[in-house]
Amino acid sequence: MRKFHIKKGDTVYVNSGNEKGKTGRVLMVNVEKERAVVEGLNFVTKRAKPSAKHPQGGLIKIEAPIHISNLNPVDPKTGKPTRVGRKRDENGKLVRIAKKSGEVLK
Repeated sequence: MRKFHIKKGDTVYVNSGNEKGKTGRVLMVNVEKERAVVEGLNFVTKRAKPSAKHPQGGLIKIEAPIHISNLNPVDPKTGKPTRVGRKRDENGKLVRIAKKSGEVLK
């Protein structure tokens, strides 16, 4: 299994693409396709037949996945994008840290 620099629940910054410069919370990470769905970003319009969930049917907007390489975690201290490092905490457990401030990413 691959290890990524972002996880579900992280606040991320988009480095490139149509949504460049925006931030949002990660809702889901697809490890096989190396993509993540970010809340409120990269909306696509999809046709839907009438169903119990969408009784009217028609056009609905959903968030589409963004490639992992276009996302950077946001530093909890400064609120700016940062790279991720790993180090052991006092219990010997490996934790993710922000390279800019050294703060632990949740």
